[in-house]
Amino acid sequence: MVKRRIFPQWALALGMVSGLVALVGCGQDKPIFRGVDITGADYAQGWELSDQNGQVRTLKDYAGKAVVVFFGYTQCPDVCPTALQEMAEAKQLLGADGARLQSIFITVDPERDTPELLQAYMANFGADFVALRPTAEQLPKVTKDFKIYYKKVEGKTPTSYTMDHSAGSFTFDPQGRIRLYNRHASGAAALAADVKILLSGK
Repeated sequence: MVKRRIFPQWALALGMVSGLVALVGCGQDKPIFRGVDITGADYAQGWELSDQNGQVRTLKDYAGKAVVVFFGYTQCPDVCPTALQEMAEAKQLLGADGARLQSIFITVDPERDTPELLQAYMANFGADFVALRPTAEQLPKVTKDFKIYYKKVEGKTPTSYTMDHSAGSFTFDPQGRIRLYNRHASGAAALAADVKILLSGK
């Protein structure tokens, strides 16, 4: 897999992050998010799934961190690596606060996405990136809980199929509350700005 370069104009993007956060501190009663504010939503409430190392994970494992969740699959040609790379770039833009951003990838293709493959795939983006692998029985439930669309599209051979799927991501605050829906390709600076706000307790 060819890695994309980490955002080269990090200084400019960091300035954008700081500027957006400053807007929140200037007497604003409500935070100004770049993502879609879904605070109080009754969906996307969490999960209980095995990670790439076979350990069962829940949202509570990441208390104190902002958590970004994206659904996809390792053989996705563009959307998935782009989304995960943006998460990696956002972590860099946050500087020291990047340690409080947890990226979660939930595969919609557990048939091909083995634990070993998920381990290798996550290593492309960051040592602390976590992949969750639902069983065939768990997948319909977790995708329904997050209102995620996915569909298997048959290929020329039994193993060359692709997966259509929703491309947005979800952000939880450090208290484990769902707060934002992030449209695909919104940019690393926008994600970092929103996470900065959530980490400040807004």
